[in-house]
Amino acid sequence: MMTVKGLATAVNVTPDTVRYYVRTGLLRPVRDPVNGYRRFSMLDVDRLRFICRAKSLGFTLAEITDVFADAEAGDSPCPRVRAIIRRRIEENRQRIDELLALQDRMELADSQWQSMEDGMPDEGSICRLIDAMDT
Repeated sequence: MMTVKGLATAVNVTPDTVRYYVRTGLLRPVRDPVNGYRRFSMLDVDRLRFICRAKSLGFTLAEITDVFADAEAGDSPCPRVRAIIRRRIEENRQRIDELLALQDRMELADSQWQSMEDGMPDEGSICRLIDAMDT
């Protein structure tokens, strides 16, 4: 059995991270009856490592909670995991496309602004650089 600090060290996270996962219910330590300290087992090490791997794949804590619930109910969480990762891949592709379009707009603006002088705000304009852009 190990303490919050021991678990954090074993998995290379901060003690605050361990405490947060305890508060959210992702980790469920037992209380030491003598001193009331939270005690973690090797199963908690495995569970925390799983959480870290899932987060590195873009899973949210709510999704990880659902995966744990499937496993604890005796159901395979793999179909849920596959669905989540496929949805996330599509979302990322859309975000990448949006970011590439934004990058193009920014580079076009920067290019157009090279020949423009700075101006002062007036009644009809706040910043003439942005005002000159076609949206």
